[in-house]
Amino acid sequence: MWTKPQMLGVGAEIAAFLLAATCAGCDEPGTLLCPRCREALAPTPQITVTPRGMQVTAALRFEGVAARCIRRLKGEGETLLARPLGAALATVLAPSVGSATWVVPVPTTGSAFRRRGYRVPELLIRRAQSEPQRLLSLASRTVDQRGLGVRAREANVRGALRARRTGEGAEAVIVDDVVTTGATLDEASRALRSAGFRVVAAVALAATPRRSGFG
Repeated sequence: MWTKPQMLGVGAEIAAFLLAATCAGCDEPGTLLCPRCREALAPTPQITVTPRGMQVTAALRFEGVAARCIRRLKGEGETLLARPLGAALATVLAPSVGSATWVVPVPTTGSAFRRRGYRVPELLIRRAQSEPQRLLSLASRTVDQRGLGVRAREANVRGALRARRTGEGAEAVIVDDVVTTGATLDEASRALRSAGFRVVAAVALAATPRRSGFG
């Protein structure tokens, strides 16, 4: 049990953090996420299709407030943003998850994990009230996907993932934080299917507008 002075000290630290914080969406001081930007994270589910024709449902467009919040989560260690972002993800993840469905995050590279100290897709899945199953691992090195076109991304991740166990027909849902071309999701699906899993859905927190089914 914490003593009263300890509780007061923690409260002071939280207050100091909030005073130093700025809204991830608009830089308003004194808050991690202002009411207006919180409203901007209301899910707007959209459909995108991967290069191999797999349908992906994303909760948000990767633009504006959503993009800024995701960048703060991934690049600046603002893990408190995983709660509202996870709530958005839940709207597209929950409908695909049954009692025996494996919720499979796209794996995080070792360098990204060491840099952040957490795995973004897994953190988002937990905040979406689901349990991530670390079924996929990296079988080979890949280069940073940023700046690569569709074909280059496909070539970069081809054969890069493998399943840690056999599926024996079990259902699996693949989850990523941001989908751009969808090449990584295709590779994740290939690895799971090769191991005997039945991929029933692929979802993402956000999709870049150019990959959106809505323009």
